[in-house]
Amino acid sequence: MMHHQPNNPLHGITLEQLLTELQQQLGWEGLAAEININCFKSDPSIKSSLKFLRRTPWAREQVEQLYIRLKH
Repeated sequence: MMHHQPNNPLHGITLEQLLTELQQQLGWEGLAAEININCFKSDPSIKSSLKFLRRTPWAREQVEQLYIRLKH
């Protein structure tokens, strides 16, 4: 059962959803300019980026913070 979390701006948003929105808004070059990680620079794709971000907490945190900054 999911609980409403009014203080969590990422509640109910999957990593894939937020990455897709950021990629559509900024493009891969824009994402790479904001967050300097290779999965956005070298042959980027949603699938490969998700794989990297799920295994790399510091990078995921940066992507989530970018999403919050741009959406709120």
